[in-house]
Amino acid sequence: MVVQDEIGPALRRARLERKLSLRSVASAAGISASLLSQVETGKSQPSVSTLYALVNHIGISLDELLGITGRAGQQAAVIPPPAGAVAARPLAGPSSDVVQRAADNPVLEMANGVRWEKLAVGGRSEVDALLVTYEPGAASSVDRKLMRHSGVEYAYLLAGELTLLLDFDRHLMTAGDSLCFDSTRPHMYVNQGDVPARGLWFVAGRHELDHTRERVASLLGDVLGSSPERPSNAVEVLDLLSPGHRDPSPRRATMRSDHDQRQRDHDEPT
Repeated sequence: MVVQDEIGPALRRARLERKLSLRSVASAAGISASLLSQVETGKSQPSVSTLYALVNHIGISLDELLGITGRAGQQAAVIPPPAGAVAARPLAGPSSDVVQRAADNPVLEMANGVRWEKLAVGGRSEVDALLVTYEPGAASSVDRKLMRHSGVEYAYLLAGELTLLLDFDRHLMTAGDSLCFDSTRPHMYVNQGDVPARGLWFVAGRHELDHTRERVASLLGDVLGSSPERPSNAVEVLDLLSPGHRDPSPRRATMRSDHDQRQRDHDEPT
């Protein structure tokens, strides 16, 4: 089980194993290289959104980060905590491949007042199931900046009130409310109430897309050229990059054809 102070070193090991540079990972997660360095050395704890962005770009699941094996009945290796460190709740013993006991739920307490409990997913890596608690005043982003990651986010609020900032909209959720949205849309959760907000979260398809800033920037010019039909927001950009979107090559060919015709009209003698 990875203790909280081992989150950073675990991220660093995964990054180095994949030969990813500090700067490229930081840029993809929307943070500075110096902040990522502090996270990797244990000097700073990442926010919920930052941690999601980091594991998504590095290509490591939360199970792997927390030291959970996907095989039923197999105990994960325990990383000894440093002196004075408070470890996450340890695994009480092997669970079946159907039922994960409450005592077996890995718990991760974030520095910004957010608590994650990893729920059973049967060893499936394409979905994350979480019981999340936001203390009063807590937010999913320490610096209060909207973040994004690949996948589709589902949630059901069990208790308290929670504000969802999504794009330019603000949604106040109360107990019994549920939500669903494309996680590539900029978003942030904030508990502006006086009591903890607690709910169930499911993030599906988190590993299917790779939406780095560099990829968006490089493909924007290639796909859209100088066409006036540019996307009006980040969601439309990411839609263009999604696997189900139509091949943009005919559009590029049309734009090139129009451009060539205008060039010929300009060059012809009058």
